[in-house]
Amino acid sequence: MARHHQPRKGSVAFSPRKRAARESPRISSWPEREEPGLLGFPGYKVGMTHVTLLDNTKNSPTEGMEISTAVTVVETPPIVVMGIRAYTKTSRGLKAMTDVLASEFDEDLKRKISVPVEYDSEGQLTSLKENLDKVEEIRALIHTKPRLASVPKKKPELLECGIGGNTVEEQLEYATSVLGKEINPADVFADGEHTDAIAVTKGKGFQGVVKRWGVRIQYGKAARSSKARVVGSIGPWTPSRTMWTVPMAGQMGYHQRTEYNKKILKIGEAEQADEINPKGGFVKYGLVKNNYLLLKGSLPGPSKRLVMLRKAVRPHGKHDDAPQISYISTASKQGA
Repeated sequence: MARHHQPRKGSVAFSPRKRAARESPRISSWPEREEPGLLGFPGYKVGMTHVTLLDNTKNSPTEGMEISTAVTVVETPPIVVMGIRAYTKTSRGLKAMTDVLASEFDEDLKRKISVPVEYDSEGQLTSLKENLDKVEEIRALIHTKPRLASVPKKKPELLECGIGGNTVEEQLEYATSVLGKEINPADVFADGEHTDAIAVTKGKGFQGVVKRWGVRIQYGKAARSSKARVVGSIGPWTPSRTMWTVPMAGQMGYHQRTEYNKKILKIGEAEQADEINPKGGFVKYGLVKNNYLLLKGSLPGPSKRLVMLRKAVRPHGKHDDAPQISYISTASKQGA
């Protein structure tokens, strides 16, 4: 009888599996878009519910039929563009050249950074325009307004967001027009659009190799000394060292991950929040009080986690119209 081969199921592509450096996602890659505008929008994960909609997916077995699907609710209070960041190209990649901040700041921003008392925003902007030939890319500095949401915090998160446009001049013109102003999710996304969800996953603490890597539990007649949930061998005599690919116990979860092509089923206004709020509120979150998004499927992270929604960097298929939603479940989730 041939020996049974069972390699471990965990991928080493995500190594090292250590805790994320920060809870706010950090994005280094932005898609290219011709039309000027922000390429992402942050929100707070609320929870999940289900909706009934008319399937409009081309060539789907259920096309034209009413189906029930799971959705994730993301509360998206307005964000503020607090600054403009210019990048220059060097031999080692892009490097931040200068920042231009807004003339006025939100009061809660003092909880996060030292807000400059006297700042010449116009002078900095003029200086940036004079050195525009050295600029390779323009990005926006934005901050959230968690006080408006149901998350128990007041300190805003600071994020960097890409800007669409064919040229640096177009990017700077748009960034200047929205500097110091509030942006809503409807200004960035549209119903039926695909977006990438980037967030830090649920933390599961220190876990063993069986749960962390899917290693097989040692069976009864194996040569083992009272241990079953361990690796059979951590390596040969030669080379006389343990390879990094050997499954080991350690941190599991709380890693930054990206899920691609999440479909936006609906962008709701704050006045429509009662359409999705279940009786008793969402578990471990409460009631949605602001603009919100309904995304098909699940998202990384627990409730209250900040999720950065980015324009799809590798969109799958064409941008369809949003499906017609006939029912949104508002049944109580407390007993679930």
